[in-house]
Amino acid sequence: MALADLLVIISFVPSIYIIYKFESWPWGVIVYAIIETIKEVSIGVSVLLMTAFTVEQYRTIVHPVDQQMSTKPLEIRMTLMAMMNVTHVDSTVNMTDTFQEYVPNRMRFETYLVPVVLALMFVIGIVGNGTLILIFLRHKNLRNIINIYIFSLVLGDLLLIVSWGPFISTIFIFESWPWGEYIYKMCESIKVVSTGVSVFTLIAFSVEQYYAIVHPKKQISTKHIVVRTALAVWVISIALAIPAAVFSHCEEHFLLRKSYSISICIPFPSMEVGRIIVTFQFFIYYIIPIIVIGLFFFLIAKHLMLSTRCLSEEQGQGQSTQMLDRKKSAVIALALVIIFIICFFPMRFVMMWTYYNPYWMDDYNVFWHFFRIIGFFLEYLNSCLKPIVLYFTFKPYRKYLNYYLACCSRGILGDSTCTPTNSSTSKKQNFAIVNYLEKSQEKNLTSL
Repeated sequence: MALADLLVIISFVPSIYIIYKFESWPWGVIVYAIIETIKEVSIGVSVLLMTAFTVEQYRTIVHPVDQQMSTKPLEIRMTLMAMMNVTHVDSTVNMTDTFQEYVPNRMRFETYLVPVVLALMFVIGIVGNGTLILIFLRHKNLRNIINIYIFSLVLGDLLLIVSWGPFISTIFIFESWPWGEYIYKMCESIKVVSTGVSVFTLIAFSVEQYYAIVHPKKQISTKHIVVRTALAVWVISIALAIPAAVFSHCEEHFLLRKSYSISICIPFPSMEVGRIIVTFQFFIYYIIPIIVIGLFFFLIAKHLMLSTRCLSEEQGQGQSTQMLDRKKSAVIALALVIIFIICFFPMRFVMMWTYYNPYWMDDYNVFWHFFRIIGFFLEYLNSCLKPIVLYFTFKPYRKYLNYYLACCSRGILGDSTCTPTNSSTSKKQNFAIVNYLEKSQEKNLTSL
């Protein structure tokens, strides 16, 4: 419920302030739809959690024996330790006694749920991000400042989708990690690299938007500077992923009642080291970026509202169009930031709770288990949503995505001119369509 309230405070309360203070809504229908969705999700979460809390209290008071046996199921606790990126198994824990009641994966519901959901996200992420990269590489007119940042974001997401998701899903299928220690080190490192690329690119994107909108005369960014910035982001992200590559390892643990051992993935060598790294990542990858990005967007919003009030018809249609284009760019960046905040919060919260709670194994129950799985889904979903956001907020990308996805699928949108054939006439038509899209794209991006 605290998470739901936090989401409302972050997204809904500022919008109410804007509605009552200004005559016109400045952020467009997409941001309003996102805010309304967050509000409805918060209400649903609060209602469901209150219902679950009431049931839990009933079981605690009326049936205390049954409740005591079910609040800390060992199969859930061992799922936590057997799953990647969660916590270190402290050497002081009696592993032989704990694993005596280990429940195999085939008897857990997530064994069948998680791979299906991840497979769906994998397909969406590959198609969406792969198409965006293809568009960027094939059309030089898209290689402007904003799209270079977007290309860096999408490339990091595609790397995570291809190399992290398929391996992680196997931990819900097999009882033991089957890929060896080096593959686990690669998965841990790539996840940290992708997170760093997303976070630092969003910060650079926000700074770029701030100067482009608030101080356009001071903006000195060129394509070469932006490319160097993007490369620097990748270098810093790779450097910060070195601890993950060094510390992550696999351990073999013997199951006494099963008479065989399983391989468990351990991200840190000890609880103390894990606590330091998790705290560092929580601030560097989440808290500080939110503060910095929030500050820049507050300044952008303040400037846009003042500009909208002061803008008159005497200033000309050109300045009005330019201001509209800048607002669209700010909406794209804001939508990406909101998705990042929502998708990364659950897993960051679980990690902090685990490493700062010395009794986490005793406190870990059904709620934390489901909350952790939801965080796992959201963290992976974050890499799949950027193409969808760009489709609804950026018209030039929507044209190209429609062309590549619809035309290459033989007229899904019902446009006969998009159906490829071997005739020379159809080839000329397709060539004319591409030329038209490129010309319209150049017009739409001149002000960005």
